[in-house]
Amino acid sequence: MGVKLLDAWVSPFGQRVRIALAEKGVEYEYVEENLAEKSRLLLESNPVHKKIPVLIHDGNPVCESLIIVEYIDDVWDKKPHLLPAHPYLRAQPRFWADFVDKKIYECGTRLWKLKGEEQAEAKKEMIEILKLLAAELGDKTYFGGDAFGFVDVALVPFTSWFYSYERCAGFSVEAECPEIVAWAKRCMERESVKKTLYDPEKVYEFVCFLKKRYGVE
Repeated sequence: MGVKLLDAWVSPFGQRVRIALAEKGVEYEYVEENLAEKSRLLLESNPVHKKIPVLIHDGNPVCESLIIVEYIDDVWDKKPHLLPAHPYLRAQPRFWADFVDKKIYECGTRLWKLKGEEQAEAKKEMIEILKLLAAELGDKTYFGGDAFGFVDVALVPFTSWFYSYERCAGFSVEAECPEIVAWAKRCMERESVKKTLYDPEKVYEFVCFLKKRYGVE
């Protein structure tokens, strides 16, 4: 029955899965979901959260992007490996990917949804988050060292949202965290990332659509 991905073009969570599949050279059927009118297949495949992405492998659905990326790494057990073999060395990237999951999206949403003091607080928090990630990256090529891995897959889709965060909240990621921008450029040299991420201007158009939809001016 093969591999099918239920996804939405702009989703950084879905993009993680697409990057992982590309890194492993897995062929799959892409299904673009209309999140305003979710398909029966999506609702049946993810009845708990009713969200994309969902990977359907041989008829079996796997939900939640980081879990899906780990699943891909386990099932298609060939290089490049996104997670190390040793349990402790696997725990570290899992921690940082979870940090990205819990911090970046929620804080980024506040940057475009809020105004005034609340937005200023979100901006301060986003800069702190990025500085923590920059410190973890250090002088390594990727978060896992020389090899592109789990944390890189988790974080890199959000880099195409940075422009929107900057436009909405009035700051520069490069000025605050040049290490993260340099890392993002290295990631963009990879075919898996380059073909998956969308132009930041296109993402910003989507954010402007969201702002109108939620009455944020």
